[in-house]
Amino acid sequence: METTPIPAAQYLRKSTDHQQYSLENQTDAIASFALKHNFYIVKTYSDPGKRGLHLRNRPGLKQLLKDVVNEDFQFRAILVFDVSRWGRFQDADEAAHYEYLCKSAGAPVYYCAEMFSHNNSIFDLMMKAQKRFMAGEYSRELSAKVKAGLMRLTRMGYKGGGCPPYGMRRMLLDVHGKPKQLLADGERKSLATERVILVQGPKDEVEVVRRIFHEYAKEHRTLTDIARRLNDEGIPFVHGGKWTTNTVLHALERPQYMGTQVWGRTTAYLSSPAKKVPAEQWALCPNAFDPIVSSDLFERAQKRLANITYRVSNDELLPRLRPVLAKYGKLSHRVIQKSRLCPGAHTYVQRFGGMLNLYSLLGWDTSELLTQATARQRGMIVRRSLIKNFLDYFPGLIEEVRATRRFRASLRLRETGLLISVVIARFRRTRTDQPRWLIDVPPNERKRVAILALMDECNTKIASIRVFPNMNYEQPTALQFAMNSDWFQAGEKLGKVADFLEVLKLVTPFPQPPCVRISQTS
Repeated sequence: METTPIPAAQYLRKSTDHQQYSLENQTDAIASFALKHNFYIVKTYSDPGKRGLHLRNRPGLKQLLKDVVNEDFQFRAILVFDVSRWGRFQDADEAAHYEYLCKSAGAPVYYCAEMFSHNNSIFDLMMKAQKRFMAGEYSRELSAKVKAGLMRLTRMGYKGGGCPPYGMRRMLLDVHGKPKQLLADGERKSLATERVILVQGPKDEVEVVRRIFHEYAKEHRTLTDIARRLNDEGIPFVHGGKWTTNTVLHALERPQYMGTQVWGRTTAYLSSPAKKVPAEQWALCPNAFDPIVSSDLFERAQKRLANITYRVSNDELLPRLRPVLAKYGKLSHRVIQKSRLCPGAHTYVQRFGGMLNLYSLLGWDTSELLTQATARQRGMIVRRSLIKNFLDYFPGLIEEVRATRRFRASLRLRETGLLISVVIARFRRTRTDQPRWLIDVPPNERKRVAILALMDECNTKIASIRVFPNMNYEQPTALQFAMNSDWFQAGEKLGKVADFLEVLKLVTPFPQPPCVRISQTS
């Protein structure tokens, strides 16, 4: 007795463009399976030339899953060549999850070239799980083998792949190691036994490279200035493009210009986001070809590049101020600008929050400076000191989250990752001589647990401290409150820093603080 054929969709994927007949082979195998098991194909989803590591790069599979989840399909099965074509996901559970979505929607996945029978027996489930793991492991093993091969070839002086740097060209060598031809953009070697090396390009490009290194390392021109001058003179970059600060920077960083072949400066392991690799892990071959610039000039450029501000950490920036402070006996924008040891003063302000904060971080006694500072500056110094007290008392338990351009420094519990805001409330008196305190918490901190410190009448030291579950008041900017207000009393009093962790356990939600508008004249 004949049964009605079952409508099915097929999913096809090939990993690279070099697998010329991969999709055709998969289609033939799926068609044979469909004929044998009473399926007929009603729709095809395909990912040609797509790696199977991540879903985000596979529009065909994403559309298939979208149709299944939205129940927008007319098929009752999904046919795939084998487990690896479904995907080489590094987490085997991810592949199983996508398969389960299809199965639960009424469209189970069938692997046409696998040996298991798709009847959900214990043996089949174990085999399928093992196949998923093997598919992911294949990618990991292949990546390691390819990396090892490229590093070995690089150390022999051969080019591992990719485009040549500006001013250089790729030379194809035959099986005997003799020059065969220059490779144009997009051309590849045809034999696995052939090799590629770098050679100097056109003389005009070579001279531009030498000029860039000379102007940067000897004339001390900026990256932007060099790029502007090249563009003004009509000197094109690769493919007629414009020179930019980044293209000049990347040219100055390339060891190939001093004759060193290099591979592995960045990594995108298993299609992860690219990140830089430490120099000691690069594959290098010194004197692999004729240099364009001398090693001395190249190293001079690297030393200057190392001092570009964004490459210098806070831990490196701060010590540079010590000899400047010792020499002049003070810090100011003008003093820092004059020093050749330090970047611009605005860099220190952005990273550390101003001159008074710098004095405190450098270990100077700021008590004398407090009398000369504004109320806001005094608050910054006191806040910095309070943060240090918590760090010193709870080493290993509490850490500092360093300040950035957008966020102030704060505290964090190491064990749980809980962020804790440190807030300073400045003292002031109203027109009727009533004591009040002002807090001005950035919106991005208002939902955090907060340590609120009230300043004394002179705004030079802390009078009392309370701990709140948040600072989420409705007032858009500063909030004025009295010490006897219900909102303030709802916070837990902190008598001494040593009791902080215990007080933190007592913090509970409390009513919103009153919205008090502060007039410009009050």
